[in-house]
Amino acid sequence: MSAAAALHTSLCIKSQKPSSSPTNSQQPNTLLAPKPRSLLHKHPLYSSTHGNLSFEFKEKIICLEIMGVDSGKALSLNPSLHTATLHTIHSIISFLQSKGIQQKDLPKILGMCPQILTANIKTDLVPVFNFLSIDLKVPENNFRKVINKCPRLLTSSVRDQLKPALFYLQRLGIKDLDALAYQDTVLLVSNVEHTLIPKLKFLESIGFLGAEAKGMVWRCPALFTYSIENNFKPKFQYFSEEMKGNLEELKEFPQFFAFSLEKRIKPRHLEVMKSGIYLPLGLMLKSTDEEFKKLLSQGNIR
Repeated sequence: MSAAAALHTSLCIKSQKPSSSPTNSQQPNTLLAPKPRSLLHKHPLYSSTHGNLSFEFKEKIICLEIMGVDSGKALSLNPSLHTATLHTIHSIISFLQSKGIQQKDLPKILGMCPQILTANIKTDLVPVFNFLSIDLKVPENNFRKVINKCPRLLTSSVRDQLKPALFYLQRLGIKDLDALAYQDTVLLVSNVEHTLIPKLKFLESIGFLGAEAKGMVWRCPALFTYSIENNFKPKFQYFSEEMKGNLEELKEFPQFFAFSLEKRIKPRHLEVMKSGIYLPLGLMLKSTDEEFKKLLSQGNIR
């Protein structure tokens, strides 16, 4: 049963609801009759207040669970769901499916962004798909791939978020629309002032010229996704203090920040130090374990 069909089935329950409350021995004979016991009675939100929940609200919880969405989490993250009608939710699911989103995608998409379920199709969702088509040149048959990569696109304002981010990234020299659409999509939902610019300023603060810093993010856009406190600072500290590296190496290999400090950078560096040889930064980190061992056995490489 598709998500839209499941919602339609749920919408039809009201016409089958008995005029009086059933006893424990007389349950309503509907397709979803077992669901309240298997889903609702196990749900903390229902079990604590089930006597006060309306029939439609109970249906809403069932429908969310049928779609694979944690109803408690969804209602907590999006309070507007409490008053949203099943008809509205059904319309949004149908719209997403018309854009290629499949039922199996819904748990991830709606689980991450339950705000989608109370979005306005005309003013919130349609502009996003127009942005994908017109600004990112994404063909309609690839909408699903892009949305699954970054569901937050559907909760982002095209005017206030997506277009400004795209414009800023293009000004930096990041022109590959395919990469932005299918690989680095999260950059489009990143705040320019509070997320993107501070990363660039950090690179400048450790000694890179503005043009050099821009060149680094142009070569490795993923740099914009790393935390300054949890990634940049500890890795640069190890690089400068323990590895005695120079900025030219990082400029040539900005992907350094993509590798795990504890699982890759430190162990590989210590092995190189023990061997007493020199390996370029990129070669040291990018090589497989087998390739790395072979490089160590061969001696200095320059």
